Amino acid sequence: MGLRELAHAKDINGETLGKILKYLSTRGSDQIIGFEETLLAGLAPDGGLYVPAEWPAVWNGPDTRRLSYAEDAARLMEPFVNGEIDSAALNAITRDAYSEFQHKDVAPLVEIGDGHWLLELFHGPTLSFKDFALQVLSRLFDHVLQRKGERLTVIGATSGDTGSAAIAACQGRSNLDIFVLHPLGLISDVQRRQMTSVVAENVHNIAIEGTFDDCQRLVKAMFNDRAFRYDLALAAINSINWARILAQVVYYHVAASRLNDWPPTFAVPTGNFGDVYAGYVAHRTGLPVKRLIVATNRNDILTQSLTTGKHWLGDVTPTITPSMDIQVASNFERLLFEIYDRNGVEISRRMEALGSDGGFTIEAERLNKARTLFTGIAIDETLTLAEMGRVHAETGLLIDPHTAVGVAAARTFVTTENGPVISLATADPAKFPDSVERATGRRPKTPERLAEALVSDEHCDVLPRDLNTLQAYIRSRSRVGT
Repeated sequence: MGLRELAHAKDINGETLGKILKYLSTRGSDQIIGFEETLLAGLAPDGGLYVPAEWPAVWNGPDTRRLSYAEDAARLMEPFVNGEIDSAALNAITRDAYSEFQHKDVAPLVEIGDGHWLLELFHGPTLSFKDFALQVLSRLFDHVLQRKGERLTVIGATSGDTGSAAIAACQGRSNLDIFVLHPLGLISDVQRRQMTSVVAENVHNIAIEGTFDDCQRLVKAMFNDRAFRYDLALAAINSINWARILAQVVYYHVAASRLNDWPPTFAVPTGNFGDVYAGYVAHRTGLPVKRLIVATNRNDILTQSLTTGKHWLGDVTPTITPSMDIQVASNFERLLFEIYDRNGVEISRRMEALGSDGGFTIEAERLNKARTLFTGIAIDETLTLAEMGRVHAETGLLIDPHTAVGVAAARTFVTTENGPVISLATADPAKFPDSVERATGRRPKTPERLAEALVSDEHCDVLPRDLNTLQAYIRSRSRVGT
């Protein structure tokens, strides 16, 4: 069935029932699949990432019905789920997912200057923005697996917050075994302990002797090993999984609907391009967005790409913003797919060049398409610390260093003529207490839900960055097929 035939479903009498949303790979294979298959697959068989075959319109302006965040989430996600999960079930999933967030607005807006707002995304179970997607993703997995009577082996790599959020969402779930890779010694103590303090039969923490990019490469290699992938029923929790991006789209829509001034600019601290790509999806589904600021630290491949068109890998430099210490930004492939007019063959060539030659150059014509919406700005550690101090001095608020990168980039770019700007606050400052104290002279108070992780015993295995060793480890512990 081709895209034209997929455009509308018909009943047995030939009457049009409405559009059916399907998904395709960025690498250009002919396979077109539905939401559930996209959810469970994570990565496409050709190595590409799934994206919608077409963009539904979901933005109808600010909603005057004052829906709860969970209700908004279900409403905004429903066109992408395409009826494969009914409305009542989807509402139950989002309601349960956001019930443990500790702010009544779930994602509150706090003004830090004239027309400059923080979107606080750290009120979930593990105090980072990753909770927004992963609390939903784990419940989507459960819903589908219980109906199918199946089990999954969930695999993920983390540069900090993804791992703890995924483990918190998946621990104790009988249909899931979760294996999380993190780079040994290259995430904060708090981030590590949030993962390794969890004791659950289905949770496995693995420290890889390498960088986050090594961890991510191993995850992709496991998905590209077809026998291993299907034997163990692998599923992805990284933002290569489309459902994770989808859940993050929601807070762009919700935040914008609360403003009286239009259109907003969003400043997004990013390493893997997933969170800012969710802003792009919000834009493609109708949300008026003036600009998406891609805020990076000194590991600035994304800023370089958007500024010069040169997408070339360099060495990863450890910083005080470890979640952004990345060179291989997986979700950038999804944007490339759009600016190259959805030509999967062209994207395959560039991804092959990235692996074989270490990079490629984006032609000016294509780069200008991205620049109509995206601006890349790199912020060094000195400016990051200064921004943390400045925000505290002006507002009394403490912000974590990742959030500070976004706020500093926003201040660098935005002038009084640019309209409102929303900077995404991606983690609770208590997750990076040393950096916060260094910048402000104040040590953030440790939230109750974090305190226990800081004193609990740790459970983690250290492995070399070797695919065969890792696969043997996972095979011996996954319960798929038992």
